[in-house]
Amino acid sequence: MGGHGGEAVVVCSDKSMGTGITVWDIDTGDRLLHIPSCASPPRALLCLRNQIIVASQIHRPGSVGGGAISMWALNKPQQPLWSYPLEAIVSLACTKDGVYLAGGAPSGNAYLWEVNSGKLLKTWHAHCNSLNCMLFFYDGSLLISGGDDGMICVWSLISLLDVEDYQSFPSLLNYSMDHKSSITGLSTTSGSSRLVLVSSSLDGSCKVWDLGLGKLLQTQAYPISITALILNPTEQLFFSGSVDGRIFMNQLEIGLVDEDPLFAVEDQAVVLKGHNVSITALTFCQSGLISASEDCTICIWDVTTWAIIRRFDHQKGAVTNLAVIPRSSLLPGSNQRRGSGVSLLEKYPQPANSSRGDMSITLASPCQFWKENQTSINFQTTDQHIYDMEKEYAPASMEMKLEQGLEERTWATRMANHVMDINRHLQSRLLDLMQSNVLLSRSTEMDSPSTKKRKTLMLESPPLQEEEEQP
Repeated sequence: MGGHGGEAVVVCSDKSMGTGITVWDIDTGDRLLHIPSCASPPRALLCLRNQIIVASQIHRPGSVGGGAISMWALNKPQQPLWSYPLEAIVSLACTKDGVYLAGGAPSGNAYLWEVNSGKLLKTWHAHCNSLNCMLFFYDGSLLISGGDDGMICVWSLISLLDVEDYQSFPSLLNYSMDHKSSITGLSTTSGSSRLVLVSSSLDGSCKVWDLGLGKLLQTQAYPISITALILNPTEQLFFSGSVDGRIFMNQLEIGLVDEDPLFAVEDQAVVLKGHNVSITALTFCQSGLISASEDCTICIWDVTTWAIIRRFDHQKGAVTNLAVIPRSSLLPGSNQRRGSGVSLLEKYPQPANSSRGDMSITLASPCQFWKENQTSINFQTTDQHIYDMEKEYAPASMEMKLEQGLEERTWATRMANHVMDINRHLQSRLLDLMQSNVLLSRSTEMDSPSTKKRKTLMLESPPLQEEEEQP
């Protein structure tokens, strides 16, 4: 399996459950691991803490809701942990520390779980149509969702953790309906004091937003639908994959706040050509850009020449998901926590103050601002089971009550500490943002508008661009 260093790429398809997950060594091209029984739609596979692969299966046989979520420990051969949510999940996202997992459904419903306990913290109707994309801001303070309705929503994680009123509509910090078609990609910056989001859509555009100001900074128009998006590690360029296999490279212009954001940037995009059908996923590794396509290939691009330095053939079907992990994650015993901190994901929320008997949860929705549309789900809680046992004078009921009380107290303490950490981080971010705005204001006063010049991207076209098409 090689040395301890280096990286590996994890890929999967949605063709059939028998295709499974394949892990390749990026440097040598060797196949390191194959995991059977997996078929995930785009943006529905991730690697939790570089230790556990989490994948949504929308056609899992025997699942009541039409889907399942599976978890595999990379460095411990064992059967996967199967969870069965209320409905099929078509998009997944997790916080950087792997504490929270979010899922989006074709109905537009969103789900938020705590990974360690498997507790379903929140369920709400986030979009009018299928929830295609989900992304946590790098510090875990925000959850961003994009739907088939072209809408982008920004949610406060603190409001999502309000388990005392789990039926309430979470705090919608910001939303946009500027895209005219399905959202296909979301990416955020992490090294800037500004909260910057980049989005892509089938409407043939990528948009750059300042989440702190709620302002559109840049619109990049293309002659074709965009199906995937990624920012480069320096956060100066963004890459957009299209339905015809081309990958466009553009400069991220977050300093031109005084210009009209509705005007498409004039700089001509550099075009990478290595696939002949739709791009399904983009990511970065130490070697460069990695792209996957419906043509059943994965390409690794050199970051200086933008030439393809390695190509993998996934003969079992079109690739729908990519993830890069340290190669050491596959070594037995490399992570002491490999089996801990993962539980079955709850199907229903179970609040501490739930009343006995059947409960009806109303999933609030931003769509209610334009139309009345609610969905109700009926289920029985654990408290109902305890109540039934009490009526039968079962001694086990008292033990169950004690265990439930201890679990809830431990969970509440852990949750309170996490919310305090988020609050301290948000205060720090707010101070940084205020300082940045002051400096920007001073700079604007000193500079004359006539002296402003647009920065242009001076990059050589890659060798594969001999017959580059004009955008």
